[in-house]
Amino acid sequence: MARLAAGVVLITAHDEDDGPLGAPIGMTATAFLSVSLDPPLVMVSVRTDSRMEEALRRTDLWAASLLAENQRALAGRFAMKGRLSDRLLFRETPHTLGDHTGAPLLHGALAVVECRTEQRVAAGDHTLFIGRVLHTDLPASEARPLTYFRSRYRGLD
Repeated sequence: MARLAAGVVLITAHDEDDGPLGAPIGMTATAFLSVSLDPPLVMVSVRTDSRMEEALRRTDLWAASLLAENQRALAGRFAMKGRLSDRLLFRETPHTLGDHTGAPLLHGALAVVECRTEQRVAAGDHTLFIGRVLHTDLPASEARPLTYFRSRYRGLD
């Protein structure tokens, strides 16, 4: 599958169980796709028993920020194992909180999609989260998408 180019997104949510006020949580994903136009559904694949999968079991609200090629370092930071806490990463990452989900929405993203989980499907060592699109924002941008191909982040050539 390393030979299949994929877009890169940051999946985010507000984890109510992280401290007294909760905290933002994020995960870089390349297994994100459109499922249906009517109703508008998208899907993300998340490793089972990961921190993100546990958070998405507790909340049905989440978002996806479709990353631009100039956000390569950001994608890498949220993909690192043993990384700094998400709370600290979000302090350094320009974002707003979604009106529909409370999830962080990245500034500079090609698009942001706020979702509510409609279905969870166990699939091997991953869980597929199928979400109904509640809101989208398409900032005016001439940026190009960030892709992942042959185990590396890349821009379009």
